[in-house]
Amino acid sequence: MSRHPQQPVASVAVLLSVVWFVAATAELPRLEHDTAAGSLAVLVVGDWGRKGAYNQTRVATQMGAIAEAAKIDFVISTGDNFYDDGLTGVDDPNFDHSFADIYTAPSLQKQWYNVLGNHDYRGNVEAQLSTALQEKDPRWLCMRSFILNTNLAEFFFVDTTPFSDKYFTDPEDHVYDWSGLIPDRATYLSNLMADLDSALRVSKARWKIVVGHHTIKSAGHHGNTVELEAQLLPILEAHGVDLYVNGHDHCLEHISSSRTKLQFLTSGAGSKAWKGDISSWDPKEMKFYYDGQGFMTLQISSDEVRVAYYGIEGEVLHQWSTSDLSVSQI
Repeated sequence: MSRHPQQPVASVAVLLSVVWFVAATAELPRLEHDTAAGSLAVLVVGDWGRKGAYNQTRVATQMGAIAEAAKIDFVISTGDNFYDDGLTGVDDPNFDHSFADIYTAPSLQKQWYNVLGNHDYRGNVEAQLSTALQEKDPRWLCMRSFILNTNLAEFFFVDTTPFSDKYFTDPEDHVYDWSGLIPDRATYLSNLMADLDSALRVSKARWKIVVGHHTIKSAGHHGNTVELEAQLLPILEAHGVDLYVNGHDHCLEHISSSRTKLQFLTSGAGSKAWKGDISSWDPKEMKFYYDGQGFMTLQISSDEVRVAYYGIEGEVLHQWSTSDLSVSQI
């Protein structure tokens, strides 16, 4: 159990009732996060859980400083929460060694909304989803796919790992926990896409932000995820999604769509980064690429979304705002 005092951030009873409701209605779980009326500040980090190694602790220190300055409302993790093979169970000490004992700054004692990455699927997936971890550290909240409502934006968290064929056809020496893909992978994905399509269609949010682990567009090591390009991207474009936020590639990256307002934002540099691992990309779309460690913030108002990327010393590496969009993209 974490030795660091935490602020109560979520009710286990409420979460259980949400999960039960979703199981009964076959819709995505829907959570609420109350924030100040006129603004919303979010910190985004991904691919981090290495027991402090690969500069994870240094990144965490700067996250605390920036989170305090920005007065963040919550944290989003884009997955690969625990390396190399997820958690073995709810009592795995890696939960403390890679999370509770690392992100100790007072400003990070906020709700963490987490998605699963491919490395998380190599462990006991149900452990990360369990409310037992919330009892250890009430900041922790991880679900396969869900919707988060705020006063200014709606966040759609998507379980992207099951989309990727290679984990099924060529898992190499890895063992993945697919026990939750009920009743089978094809049906699971079909239902997920239908539920996401429906939720985005009826959303009245000023800003629609989709969060997943895997890239859709990236010049990094993994590149584009072709299954998401074919199956998920058309849904996002059809419903005017503003941002797709992901990890998976161990870098910080911003790609702008050339045909819609959609921005592809990678924040997968919470610990180990891949120096020099970048492919060529259309410079009209590639707004920023950094092959070191760091994280991202979103400052959201009714008028704009401001994106900022930070490095390991807390330096600002890149800034962008929706006000920078061209008329043809809006």
